[in-house]
Amino acid sequence: MTKAADVTPQAVPDGYTVDAFHNGGFFLVQPSDAGHRAGMDAMLLAATIADGASGSLADLGAGAGAAGLAAASRLSALDVLLVERAPQMAECAHRTLRLAENAHLAPRAKVLEADVSLRGNARSAAGLMDASHDYVIMNPPFNSGRDRTTPDPLKAQAHAMDSPELFEDWLRTASAILKPGGQVSVIARPESLGEVLAATSNRFGGVEITPVCPRAGDDAIRILLTAIKGSRARPVLRDRIVIHEGEGRDFSPLMNELANGRRSWPRRVKARASKQI
Repeated sequence: MTKAADVTPQAVPDGYTVDAFHNGGFFLVQPSDAGHRAGMDAMLLAATIADGASGSLADLGAGAGAAGLAAASRLSALDVLLVERAPQMAECAHRTLRLAENAHLAPRAKVLEADVSLRGNARSAAGLMDASHDYVIMNPPFNSGRDRTTPDPLKAQAHAMDSPELFEDWLRTASAILKPGGQVSVIARPESLGEVLAATSNRFGGVEITPVCPRAGDDAIRILLTAIKGSRARPVLRDRIVIHEGEGRDFSPLMNELANGRRSWPRRVKARASKQI
């Protein structure tokens, strides 16, 4: 899914790497020894945007921009806003867009340094405008604060929630910035499912949940959830995605296709928005 890339020395300072995604379809600047390094979660999020999608996508908690840029790499009519609170990771996203290797994506992508949990006028003033996006994807720091064992503060910020209302805050913002009928996509741990569903209540409908399992027979380690703003459709529990096949660490054929931008994981039901939102 990723590999080191040859780039000009001035593009990346010491302490950072440039990694290829989608078999060289785009490249990402990431800290080499700090913070969160993008991988499977980001590629699965991007895959939830159906082939042929167009318009505007906001990637909340974008980090260096992996998920948003993966969607833009596959979808040539999609504009992307990369929203990140941590200054160091937002700078990684800026550096990512300045890479010559990403010149084909840079005109369709912008970076916004902002706190996703802002509300009302403060949220709009930060650049997160109401009803401005067709899609929102999010990879919140969904681990419990009790699980925070890393001494790296940047990685802890990316991995561990700092508020018991994290999903409520993030999905409130998603609802506010989505257009009526817009799609939200969330990746989280299975134990967070109740909180995610509670936060979608009265904002989204047509919830579709996909378990993500390491291997056949294993319990899920992630849930991939999509929903539609204002929909009244019933929830759907979908077939699982299995990450690995066989004894080694090779991806399953499906996961390989999703990870490398050759296939999407679109919604099964085209939910309609209600008339009153």
